[in-house]
Amino acid sequence: MDSLQNEIIGSELHFLTDSDICYTSNRNGETVRFDTIIGHIEDILVEEEYHKLQNDFLEKYWQEFENDEENKLVYTDIFNEYVKLLEEHIEKRLNDLVPNFSMAAFLEDLMEQKDALDGEVFEVLLTLADFRCFKDMVLDFRAMKEGSSVDFSDGITITPVSFAD
Repeated sequence: MDSLQNEIIGSELHFLTDSDICYTSNRNGETVRFDTIIGHIEDILVEEEYHKLQNDFLEKYWQEFENDEENKLVYTDIFNEYVKLLEEHIEKRLNDLVPNFSMAAFLEDLMEQKDALDGEVFEVLLTLADFRCFKDMVLDFRAMKEGSSVDFSDGITITPVSFAD
């Protein structure tokens, strides 16, 4: 928790910081550290810098990919470049945020727990480890660029609501 949290007790407003909060867990320290790192990765994935890196990369290569079963040899080079770019970015940010961070140790923990993991952060991490997920992401981007993706906003209507006093 990087920002202050507010807690209302009775009619008084108290400000809590990380140093005021007691974390308790029956889990071992390694699991807590893993969860902390995952939390930081979630924060990194929503940062503007990460989105810019990913978007710039997709802008550069989206026309290379075709929605065919057969993969071109160039896809491997593009995938490896993507993995290197985003892994380096994530690792640099984690080194800034987590004392004594080790990417090798984290990846080992990740692989040990991969069957029990669920959520968007793990889907993003899969694009760094699974070529098929990466290719699907690029093809989705291509469909969006070409206007062939489904636009669900056509069925949305925004209606203002007013409440009587």
